[in-house]
Amino acid sequence: MNPDLTRLQSYPFEKLAKLKAKVTAPSHLDHIALSIGEPKHEPPQFVLNVLQDNLHRLANYPSTKGLPELRQTIADWLTRRFKLAEGSVDAERHILPVNGTREALFAFAQAVVDRTKTHSGKPPLVVSPNPFYQIYEGAAFLAGAEPHFLNCTKENGYIPDFDAVTADVWQRCQLLFLCSPGNPTGAVIDSATLQKLIHLADEHDFIIASDECYSELYFDENTPPIGLLQACAEMGRDDYRRCVVFHSLSKRSNLPGLRSGFVAGDADVLAQFLLYRTYHGCAMPVTSQLASIAAWSDEAHVLANRDAYRAKFDAVLNILDGHLDVKKPDASFYLWPRVEMSDLDFTQRLFAEQHMTVLPGRYIARESKGVNPGEHHVRMALVPTLAECIDGAERIKAFLQQG
Repeated sequence: MNPDLTRLQSYPFEKLAKLKAKVTAPSHLDHIALSIGEPKHEPPQFVLNVLQDNLHRLANYPSTKGLPELRQTIADWLTRRFKLAEGSVDAERHILPVNGTREALFAFAQAVVDRTKTHSGKPPLVVSPNPFYQIYEGAAFLAGAEPHFLNCTKENGYIPDFDAVTADVWQRCQLLFLCSPGNPTGAVIDSATLQKLIHLADEHDFIIASDECYSELYFDENTPPIGLLQACAEMGRDDYRRCVVFHSLSKRSNLPGLRSGFVAGDADVLAQFLLYRTYHGCAMPVTSQLASIAAWSDEAHVLANRDAYRAKFDAVLNILDGHLDVKKPDASFYLWPRVEMSDLDFTQRLFAEQHMTVLPGRYIARESKGVNPGEHHVRMALVPTLAECIDGAERIKAFLQQG
């Protein structure tokens, strides 16, 4: 067996299940789950219709590169959404469809990390925010690299302090994972910071992989979160060199089960990633590709989705105001409150007393520089119905008032 498999930790929800198994929840209360970031809004009916109408296409082998119509639709969406120059995104060279960002993020590290390239005898680094999406860590280990975590705290606005990263770390870095808007903090990295990172990638020869799957869940229609390719364009870099972004229909269109997303950016990197994926055997079914074309072509359902999340954030934060150290994030559907007691105790007691599930912050972070930035935080995903979110907020308020 691959010895690096022994370096993988249990997934956060496995740890959560063990924590909850030690107590019994009150049976008279319905369970409210705010732990898993699985969208619960209804999928767009027109997308389901396309799936239904094209089931016969399951008889066709899909190509790894995807349908030209899908790649062009994605290129057009990227251009509109991130204000890119017309024609600067080449559907033939800059776009690859993927089966959701989870598999693509993991696979990308396997394709781009050169485990034979060391620095002063030390293995390559995959740098990521902390807290983080656990796929980043697992992808680093299985690629033969070491993960290097940059703490995201309230003091730095939940954005890593990139200025504090040493030159030695940047020189060992082969892949920098970004997550903006962040999971779990919802923090958005600004254009100036992104441009600074692009210059660092040029200087130290690493690739930036920007996980932007929450980019369409924001509150102000006039200021959508910026993306990495947009920062490239603002620098006059239409080749997107060393920059790759990951997007998904899971959160944007409430289609997590469709497993549909895309990777876009540096054409040279994507050419090699396509070669990897051809052997990897991860082509998206044609039926799913046709449904994805419909989803990426429509914005009305995305706006309605944002409206629904706005209503939930407003209601929940109004109830928790003065009771919990929490604020509205820049974007995403998460709350990342700080709790006075241990995040493990908070989670376990909330389940035992109120039949509610949240995720302890330490489960999605690692100790770095002597601290685990997830401790004394919990992640709450406002994915259930508005009524359930309101009920949940009232239960949390009651729980905190009881002490």
